[in-house]
Amino acid sequence: MWCRDFAQTSAVARVDGEVVGFVTGFIRPDASDTIVVWQIAVDASQRGGGVAGKLLSHLLDRVVPRGVRYLETTITPDNTASIKLFSALARDRGAELVSSELFTAELFPDAHLGEDLYRIGPFAAAPAAAGGA
Repeated sequence: MWCRDFAQTSAVARVDGEVVGFVTGFIRPDASDTIVVWQIAVDASQRGGGVAGKLLSHLLDRVVPRGVRYLETTITPDNTASIKLFSALARDRGAELVSSELFTAELFPDAHLGEDLYRIGPFAAAPAAAGGA
């Protein structure tokens, strides 16, 4: 169902026809200018090669022209790879990154750490095509 209902806000990376990564997201129902990245994953064989960053850039290139100006995601404080990934995305896009506590550890039933909200933006609207109306 995710691929059917959220195809416009998700992407898959392939190498030689094999899926090596994906990003899933959705437009916030109460904030149509914001995409929420729900999950991003890259096969261990491809980590460190820029696949995750390319997936996020591809996703933004698709949704920014449709009015998306912000990206949100949650990250646990110990997930340094994701923190670096989203920090680099903000830097590369010339956008501000603001993080704040969203879900405290007490809200989870196990030893799960709390999750911080990372909000990146605003993203500049794509320039109009040459010769456009």
